[in-house]
This record gives sequence, structure tokens and C-alpha cells, in this order.
Amino acid sequence: MTDDRRFALRSLLFVPGDADKKIDKALDTPADVVILDLEDAVAPSAKRAARLLACGVLRGDRRKPVAIRINAVDTPWYLEDLGAIGGLRPDIVMLPKCEAAADIKRLCDQLSVLEAAASVPVGDIAILPLVTETAAALRNTDYRSVSERLCALGFAGEDLSADLGVEARDSLGMNPLLEQARRAVAMAAAAADVPAIDTPFPDPHATAALAREAGDAARLGFAGKMCIHPGQIDAVHAAFQPSEATLQWARGVVRALAQSAQNGVTLLDGKMIDRAHLRLAERYLRHEAPEKAQ
Repeated sequence: MTDDRRFALRSLLFVPGDADKKIDKALDTPADVVILDLEDAVAPSAKRAARLLACGVLRGDRRKPVAIRINAVDTPWYLEDLGAIGGLRPDIVMLPKCEAAADIKRLCDQLSVLEAAASVPVGDIAILPLVTETAAALRNTDYRSVSERLCALGFAGEDLSADLGVEARDSLGMNPLLEQARRAVAMAAAAADVPAIDTPFPDPHATAALAREAGDAARLGFAGKMCIHPGQIDAVHAAFQPSEATLQWARGVVRALAQSAQNGVTLLDGKMIDRAHLRLAERYLRHEAPEKAQ
């Protein structure tokens, strides 16, 4: 799946899968996607109840795209999660602890079986793997052509920091080791022709620090950021919205090259532009806020 995705991915809001009132409120926020978390946010004793609640949400009026973060493949809940939701067509399945393309291929095959058994379109469910939750995963970041279901790559900093034995952030910002992993995700996503999604910021009250971290991610080419609180959404949207000057430049590039289609090279404001600039311009225009683009 390329960057002309079916839905915006600027903000992906986590909500515990066993918290029905929080889920209902989350679906009314401006988040682009709501993630029902069956993994870290749910105690083992509540896994079944959370799974049933998630199924109820998928059967009901979703009001916006819904992702399900299932439990990791090495847990007893992985297949139970898949068996419950696979035929209910969640928009996205978020795969935690993904360590290689083989993990995505296995999930893709399993979803195809479940979709076929439920007589729903095969291949309709997108996959968003979290690809940096372990140090081992950083050795296998090639996700090119892994599956048409792949809609993005997610950078997960908190689990990685625990695996590395370092603090994720300090007063200067993100730990340099995590920054290195973050850049690796940006490169891997670009190579796979999908968006990169940044790690959540853990403090829902530190808006200025969140804005800085989201802005840094945007400059690295990330398309969006996971959120843990509705109060983070506006700052995240602002960080990933191209400036009006950037959008004007992008529209100018598209117009200028359309008028010089046979040459492939032309001038805009006295500067040479070519097909590479067109690709960048189209990317900026795809990242224009949906509410502004309408």
C-alpha cells in the first residue's frame, strides 16, 4: 500500500480495549484513527472482556477508522485476538513486537483465511506493524514488497528503550540511540513506500515538548504520531500539517510540470524543478489537513 492511503494517519489515538466509556469518547475526537489496545493496556485477566468489547465496536457505528492492537505472536492471546476480529473487518490490525517481514507475511496469510471464512473481501484489512520494540528488530528493517496490506511502519520508542536499558528521553529530548532507530524507521518506510508513524509522547500535559518531538518527526518525513490522550491531537495535527507556503509551492510545482509534461524539467520562481520535486510536492499535498483540503 503506497502513501495514497485510504485514510489520514496524522494522529492515532490509543484507548484501552476494556474501557467502554473511553472508547466511545475516543470515537468522537478529531483523531484520524482510534486504536483499541488489546495488548499493553489490558491486564491478562481482562483480555477476554476487552476482545469482546472490541468486537462490539467493530460491529457497531465506528464513526472513524478503527485499528486493533492485538497481542504479540508469542503470547497465548495472539490467535484468540485474530480469530475474534479477523472476520469483522477492522480498518487496521496493529502488530506489536514485529521483528521481520516474515511476521507480517504470517499475519497477512492468517487474515486472508479469516476473511475468506467470513465471506468478506480478502485483503481489505490493513496492517501497521510496530517495528522497533526490540533491539533485534533493528537488524531486519527491510519491508519492501512484503504485502499490499502494509499501510505504514510504526516507531515504538518506549519498549525499545526498555530493551536497550536506557531512558527514552531527558531534558535535551529523545535519547540518541532511540533517535538512531527513529531514523531507521523513516528510511525503511520510504523504501517500502509507506508512511512512517512516530512513537507516542508519554506526558499528556507537556504540550510544548510534544510539539517539539512531533515537529522533529515531521522533519524526518514521518506522516503522523501515535497519541495516548485526546489533548495531544491538536498539537500533533499542527506538527504534520505543511505550512501554507509549502502547499503553495507544491501546487505551483504540479501546475508547472503539468504545463511542461513533454520536457519533465521546467522553472518555478526562477529555480529548476523536475520529477523529483513533483514527488515531493505530491507528498506535501497528501499531507494537507483533510478538513482544509475539502
